[in-house]
Amino acid sequence: MITVREASLEDLDVLLIMEQGVVTAERPFDSSLKNEGVKYYDIKDLINSPESSLVVATVNEQVVASGYATIRESKEYVLYSKYAYLGFMYVLPEHRGKGINALILKALSSWSKSQNVTNLKLDVYIKNVAAIKAYKKLNFKNCMVEMRLDLNQ
Repeated sequence: MITVREASLEDLDVLLIMEQGVVTAERPFDSSLKNEGVKYYDIKDLINSPESSLVVATVNEQVVASGYATIRESKEYVLYSKYAYLGFMYVLPEHRGKGINALILKALSSWSKSQNVTNLKLDVYIKNVAAIKAYKKLNFKNCMVEMRLDLNQ
């Protein structure tokens, strides 16, 4: 049975390991990532902040997936004043394909609505076709592509 709940500081050790799982999964898509010491998230802050919701999915009380939503201010030219930015969307490889990411997204969507936020955004590497396909299946749409130029090459 899969359960989704708010993360707690007791989950910190496993969440730090999962954070490195995210880095490992994304490294093939971004040659600019350092080889060591990559830290994407302030997990303690995500757990403690009233402006964020960090949730985990468990199977038999083992944490197998994570995701967070954090409220951000929109640009002044956008119709909505706030949106929820999603990140740390990660499912352990042996638990993928079971709809767990959709359950995480449902929990984060509910939390966002409870905060009077009705728009969700996230970033995904353009070459991460599997993730893009999964998000499109959950009704996300492409919005913008970030581009960069390495002047050292």
